[in-house]
Amino acid sequence: MSYKIGQVIKGKITGIQPYGAFVSLDDQTQGLIHVSEIQSGYTKNIHQYLNVGETVKVQIIDIDEYTEKISLSLRTLMTHPAPPSLHRKRYFTNRNKHIGFRSLAENMPIWTKETYEALQENAAAKIKDGNQ
Repeated sequence: MSYKIGQVIKGKITGIQPYGAFVSLDDQTQGLIHVSEIQSGYTKNIHQYLNVGETVKVQIIDIDEYTEKISLSLRTLMTHPAPPSLHRKRYFTNRNKHIGFRSLAENMPIWTKETYEALQENAAAKIKDGNQ
């Protein structure tokens, strides 16, 4: 086999499957562009990027010595990879106050007292209703 890892060559798309595209490099040699090597980021539909019969410039990223399978990539040849999607972090409280659990510690005695008083009033009302 005359191909080497890192080599950039042209090939013709001979078939497309959900997991990747088959590329004919010459009359006897075929390689595969895995779906993850088509572009940077997520590729939902390969058919949006490649068509059967299309000639593409690819880079060899791996050659299995035993099976002689060749892995190809379009992604490594891109000059401007897709920027990572930005996820905005959302906060339940105001992140600028830096209060952490302090508000819980301060309010827990108040809440406990209020709940205890409400339970006593409820119990007293039940006793009063039971006596009448």
